[in-house]
Amino acid sequence: MAGFDDRVLSGGPGCRIPASEVSWRFGPSGGPGGQHANRAHTRVEAELDLTSARGIDDEVREVLVGRLGTTIRVVVDRTRSQDRNRELALGKLEERLQEARVEQRRRRPTRPGRRAVERRLTAKKQRAARKSERRRDWRTE
Repeated sequence: MAGFDDRVLSGGPGCRIPASEVSWRFGPSGGPGGQHANRAHTRVEAELDLTSARGIDDEVREVLVGRLGTTIRVVVDRTRSQDRNRELALGKLEERLQEARVEQRRRRPTRPGRRAVERRLTAKKQRAARKSERRRDWRTE
């Protein structure tokens, strides 16, 4: 257990959170599996409170809370080993912290070009003409 608390979650510059800040809950994994699955508590829930975690600069904390909320929660039950699931959960937490730090590029709204608009309108007129040619005039019959 001491190995997990020694680890540091890195979310980029200004964000190095000790793993001891993560709160853990364990339970049995769902699904079939026989006696081992019913008894072993290998499912891992890791929760990190961003508002009180040590190792985060104030500016970085504001960005993380704005994008992820006040707490990050990860559930892992992929393997049959609780230790391995804990490692995977720490990896997922770290990945989420790093993804939240990436600045999203703003979309620049664009418009269709003049030639594209002309093509669309020409095609629309041709379709309308084709449909009107198919119609019978009911007043002349």
